[in-house]
This record gives sequence, C-alpha cells and structure tokens, in this order.
Amino acid sequence: MLFRRRARMLRWLVCGRPGPVWMWKALLLFVAIVFAGQLLGVIFNKSVQPAARSIFSSPDAQGPSLGSCQPHTHIMFLKTHKTASSTVLNMLYRFGEERDLRFALPLGYQLGYPLPFNAHRVKGYRGPRAVEFHIMGNHMRFNKPEVEKVMPADTFYFSIVRDPVALAESSFAYYKEVAPAFRKAKGLGDFANDPRKYYDPRLRNNHYARNLLWFDFGMDHNANFSVALAQRGKAMIRRAFKLILVSEYFDQSMILLRHALCWPLDAVVSFSLNARQQKPSSVGGIGGSWVGKAAAAAAAGVGGRGGRLQAKSVPNLSLTEDQREKLRQWNALDWYLYKAFNKTFWEEIEKFGHAQMEQEVALLRTRRDDLARVCLRDGGKPVEAQRIRDRNIRPFQSGLVKILGYELHPGLDNATRTACLRMIRPEIQYKDVLDFKQFPRVAAAPAPAQAGQQGGVAAGGSFLRADSSRTAERAMVGGEVGGRTVEEGGRDWDGSRLKKNNQTLTEGGARIR
Repeated sequence: MLFRRRARMLRWLVCGRPGPVWMWKALLLFVAIVFAGQLLGVIFNKSVQPAARSIFSSPDAQGPSLGSCQPHTHIMFLKTHKTASSTVLNMLYRFGEERDLRFALPLGYQLGYPLPFNAHRVKGYRGPRAVEFHIMGNHMRFNKPEVEKVMPADTFYFSIVRDPVALAESSFAYYKEVAPAFRKAKGLGDFANDPRKYYDPRLRNNHYARNLLWFDFGMDHNANFSVALAQRGKAMIRRAFKLILVSEYFDQSMILLRHALCWPLDAVVSFSLNARQQKPSSVGGIGGSWVGKAAAAAAAGVGGRGGRLQAKSVPNLSLTEDQREKLRQWNALDWYLYKAFNKTFWEEIEKFGHAQMEQEVALLRTRRDDLARVCLRDGGKPVEAQRIRDRNIRPFQSGLVKILGYELHPGLDNATRTACLRMIRPEIQYKDVLDFKQFPRVAAAPAPAQAGQQGGVAAGGSFLRADSSRTAERAMVGGEVGGRTVEEGGRDWDGSRLKKNNQTLTEGGARIR
C-alpha cells in the first residue's frame, strides 16, 4: 500500500504540471544523487578523511630550534668496540642515505681492522681528495694522516668511550671464542684475577683483551702505563677529535652531538642495535642505561626455544669489586682515557646548561617512545634473532651470547615503513644496502651461494648479498687481515702493486704507514 502511494506521488511529480518541467526534472535528479550518496556513505554517513601523515614528517621530528646553523655533512666517526657504536653508526647511515651522501665504505665490512687504517681500504678511493666522501664510520684502527687523504678538510671528527670494566664484560661475552686470552679463562673473574696467565700479546685477536679503546685510537695497547704516556695519548685524541661521547650517558651524548652537527632531532633518535641478551640484574656499564634496559627486558620476555646458542653456557661475567679494580689496572690506559673524557664530557654539559640538557633529553626520550610505538612490535622490546620473521633484518650472531634485533609493525604506509626499517636495519645489512647504491654494477654481480643460503632483496626492496651474514661475521669478529680488504697482487689507486708481508701491506717494497 505504501509502495503504491509513493509510486502515485512520483507519477504526479513527473507528469503533473504545477510548474516548469525542467524544475521538476532537476529536483528528481537531485533526489537521486542524494539517495546514491547516502548509499555510498560518502555525503551524509561518512566524512572524507585526509591522507594520514607519516610520524616522521611531523614537526616533532625537527626538535628544538638550532638557530641559523647549517648541518654538517662531512663526518668521521671512530667506531670503537663495545661502546654502543653500532647504534651511532646507524644514525650516520640513516642521515647519509636520506640525503644521498657518499660513504667511505670498506671493501669488506671493516676498514682494514685490526691493521692501522690505509686510505686504499676505502672502496672507490682514487687518490687524495679525488672523490668527495661525506661520511666515514666503519671499524678501523685510527690513523689520521691516512684518514685525511679520504675525508675533506672541514670534516667533523668524533668518537665514543665506555667504562673499561663494562667494556671488558661486553668484550668477554662477545669475543670469548675469538680472543685466545678469553677462550682460555673459565670466566671474566678468572681472567681478571691473573690476566697475564692467559694473555699473550703475540697472538692474533688478543687486542680485544687489553686496552681496547687505546688500540682503536691507533696507539700501542701493550705499552707499560705511565702518566706521561697517558697524557700524550689524551692530547693526541683531543687534537684529532672535536667531540668524545660517553656510552653510559648515551642520551646526553646524542643531544651534544645534535647541536655540534646541527642535525634535526630524529637524526639522533635511535633504537639500541647489536645489544646482547643479558640478565635484568646486569652489573655495571650501560646495563643501567636505556640500551641495557632494553636488552634486559628482552631477556626477561623471550621464550625458551632450544637453539644452537642456548645449548652453550652463557659466559660467566660476574665480578667482585676487587676483580673490577684489577680490570681497571689491567686496562690502565683505557681507564685514564675514560676518566679524562668523562670529565671533558661533563664540562661540555656544564657549558650547554643542565636545565636545557634535561629538557632536550626528555624530548628525545619521548620521541623515541613515540617512534617505537609506531614502528616496533612486542612493545618496542628487542627480540631474539630467530623470532624475527624477515631474515634480512636479523642481526648476525657471534660468541656465546644472543644478539637481539627488532620486528616492524605490519600495515605501515610506505614512507613510515621505509623510515622505521632504516632505524632497525642491522649494521651488516645496512652496509650492503649502501654499497649496492654506490656501486650497483659491482655489487650486482652474482655471488656464489653457500649451501642453505639464498641471495635476494632485503626488506624494503634493498639488495642483500647471499653470504653477507657469514662473511660479515668473520670480518667483524676476526678482523680483515687476509680477508676481503686488499688481496695480494691487487693495485692501489695510483696503480702500484700491493703485496702482503707478515700481515703488513707493502707498496713497491716499502711499508705503508
């Protein structure tokens, strides 16, 4: 009945003549459009939402104003061992990749370490200042005259140090199977009680067991301690480096670095990379910092899957206060450097202003939490590598401890996913990505795949070598002597033939120093 009544009304509207025909046809068309709009839920039932902006393009990404300064783009970072330096290198990689800067990349995965750095170990090096390199940051044993051949005159040099006791704990856990001095000891406390019982300076990789910071800065780590020697070493470092960061105060270090480089806030916001799984009650070092807390949280939350590494006993890192003091004495040169640069670090903060530092550190931490909520699964906690579904972002494993990584949230938009991926991409894979971008024809050559390995494209569409993890593990842990840096019979930038003699590269019979 109702249907018939509406049909008669419609015929009256169309056929009746109460006014101009075109008016009624227009009205009928309008009614039809409104009805269709209601069905689609566009006009009346659903508002049109603007495209969501990526969190990385928000005003918070810039941070507090830095005035009229210009960002530094010529940067040399001495990547010291076991000092949260992998996290710092990730920042440099991200900053450079986003701005298409050129990296001074190694031929393998380290710049000739543990040999003193030589310029010809940089891929694409063609002679002093022949090519403009913007950023250098892979592991090397510092040798400034050679670095100056590669990097421009206005390069900003910086590095990072750590309490030698905490560094020894991390080094022992990471290099237990690599350094002969550590391999022989039952635990770190056993080594600390009598280091000379286990330490032979002639054995390769034993540099990881004594004055590792002093060694990385290019000096003789086996020299007998004297105040005069330590002062000369400190003076050399202060002349070469404009800023020395302190691992235990990582967030404060990032604020100082941001202002020194004139970088946006997001450039120094990071997630802890290459962190090892540790007990929540970790003693000393960055165990009490956000880096250590993140790793400890992961250790508390991981499941008990039976893997190859879990079958081995975790190194005993427990130390008495007496043993900690013995490690300071054994690493006396490192201890002197740490105390000296911890002092200059706080002098820099005093100049900066404690109140301003507290405000900016709070902003940095809030921003890190915001990015973690957007980017990371599992509440932002690092997880075991075997739990990471995407194999291309799994950190490689070394030693008897587990190195942790991250997983991204699913469903991120492309821009956000790309930015998040850069923040969690492990060092080895990131180096391969940058290498492929700078040298596409060289990197694209198919590498012979090992059994059980496959090459392919990394997350985000980036190239990844088939054997990157295993090759990188050998290079990163065991050094590159006789590895993938310079093969005997190869040629330097000027065409002269390189030879290897007693693990020292020679050029035309003369030593390269």
